[in-house]
Amino acid sequence: MQMPDFAQVGAPPFDEKDLRFLFEHFPVPGIDPAQAVQMVHERPTTLESLLESDYVVEAIRDQQTMWLEVSPRLFFDILLRRALPGRRHAQERRTIHYLAHLLGLFTRAERLYSVQPDEAQRFQYLVDLVAEAAQAGPERGFVVHSHIGNYALFLAGICRDWIDARHRYKRRPVDLEYYCKMGSSYYFTASRHRMAETLGVRDVFRDLAQRFHYYRDGLERMQADFVRH
Repeated sequence: MQMPDFAQVGAPPFDEKDLRFLFEHFPVPGIDPAQAVQMVHERPTTLESLLESDYVVEAIRDQQTMWLEVSPRLFFDILLRRALPGRRHAQERRTIHYLAHLLGLFTRAERLYSVQPDEAQRFQYLVDLVAEAAQAGPERGFVVHSHIGNYALFLAGICRDWIDARHRYKRRPVDLEYYCKMGSSYYFTASRHRMAETLGVRDVFRDLAQRFHYYRDGLERMQADFVRH
């Protein structure tokens, strides 16, 4: 089975363009991209400081440059941090890196509705994904369970207005809490699979399962305060 594209955690491998953007908009003069790459590898806390800095946030919110100069992954990594309050511990930083990468993948609609990037079959509803998981083998089941968690979190955080409108005006039976319960439950189920340990996402999935509402709230704030405008 191929490596799931969502399973990238830890310090994100930002490319040279992203590193150049970070260092050009942070008051550390005289650092070229090669030095930046070396500094990030030798001192990972340097990258964390850059991602949290006011200088970089102000630069990335510049409507004229933010989509041209940075990758979606870096864009979401910076703004999601600003939308999540409080001091960070190591696991939360890993989870934010995971979510930023996931949001970058989901900027493509075909990936949002697919369990794997190379699949033609599309799933718009969670109930269909649950049915797919029920008939899947162990490895496929893990990937589908993971996607249910990812998809439910994306909809609950980024598409809150859509969920509320469907529930209120179109009399759909599922509300926001349904998506939260589904997402939390399936993240927990995926975290218990042996592949979660192998791929390095076990602790991320456990964090997302236990603090689903916290990250959902952060995604909604990010969407409202930074992305929508």
